[in-house]
Amino acid sequence: MNTILIVDDDVYIGDMLEEILAKEGYRTARAFSGTEALMFLSSARPDLILLDLMLPGLSGEELLPLIKGIPVIVVSAKAEVSNKVELLLGGACDYITKPFDTAELLARITVQLRRAESAPASGSVLSFRAVSLNTASHSVIVEDTPVRLTQTEYAILKLLMQNPSQVIAKSLMLERISEDTPDCTESSLKVHVSNLRKKLKAIDGNDYIEAVWGIGFKLNEEIS
Repeated sequence: MNTILIVDDDVYIGDMLEEILAKEGYRTARAFSGTEALMFLSSARPDLILLDLMLPGLSGEELLPLIKGIPVIVVSAKAEVSNKVELLLGGACDYITKPFDTAELLARITVQLRRAESAPASGSVLSFRAVSLNTASHSVIVEDTPVRLTQTEYAILKLLMQNPSQVIAKSLMLERISEDTPDCTESSLKVHVSNLRKKLKAIDGNDYIEAVWGIGFKLNEEIS
């Protein structure tokens, strides 16, 4: 089930969108400001974001460049062509003007989710510092040295490398890696991550994965 984050301070519009999306089988999350949305994204990764521009605190225009790897549809009352062009060039996947037709919005969401699902096929190699992961061959290399990983370790590393700057919550990690490895449980996740860290560190001495206490795990961006 795809998760859509609704970022809008208008409670009425947010409630309406949540109801419409729920009827279509989507899971929804809400954020009422740009700052709240940024906090949400630090521990979770929705499949698509519906973003209003006129938000309290961090505006939609300021938030957009901070969103990486997630399709964003701007839903705004601003109808000027210059605004649309600037935002589309700045990272938005689509732009729909309020008030909008429900059927049109749902169609645009479907299109963007299809594109996102097919996007990984265009590039089969993920890289982070000295680590390379080939999604086609399921191979991992650190400093030109092959690393043998279990199916679960590979799934964890792939998820982290697909989201290099984000903290992945434990619950989200279990949900996402279940597609590749159904045998991982909440009690065993910590052990799998620990074994993965040891295997990577054994090659060049770097600790590529860090635990964020009480939340989950992320790649260690402080490695030089």
